[in-house]
Amino acid sequence: MTKRNRGRSLDVLFGEIRLKMRGWLQYYGIGRMKSFIQRLDEWLRSRIRQYIWKSWKKIKTRFKKLRKLGMSEAQAFTCANTRKGYWRTAHSKTLCYTLTNEKLEHLGLINLSKRLQYIPSA
Repeated sequence: MTKRNRGRSLDVLFGEIRLKMRGWLQYYGIGRMKSFIQRLDEWLRSRIRQYIWKSWKKIKTRFKKLRKLGMSEAQAFTCANTRKGYWRTAHSKTLCYTLTNEKLEHLGLINLSKRLQYIPSA
């Protein structure tokens, strides 16, 4: 679902993820697999950061988007010109501080750990 070359908009992608993860939470929520859900949530957020970084293909686009997210001009220029791979960049402090969990939730990504708390146990 989160293949980097899939070419879906974030709204469509988040909608598909929301549908799939609701089912997963209902299934795994019965066993209260809290640590599994937390690891899955962390991986999913990293994968989304990677997806977003890849969608900003050009250095100029990356620079503009990082500036828009609140980075200084020098930091944004340095980070936009990185030669690191997509997965490594997704785990960098740059994207973790600019594309925070709150911003991803605001964009529409489901927070699995919070949702798990609201599922009644059997």
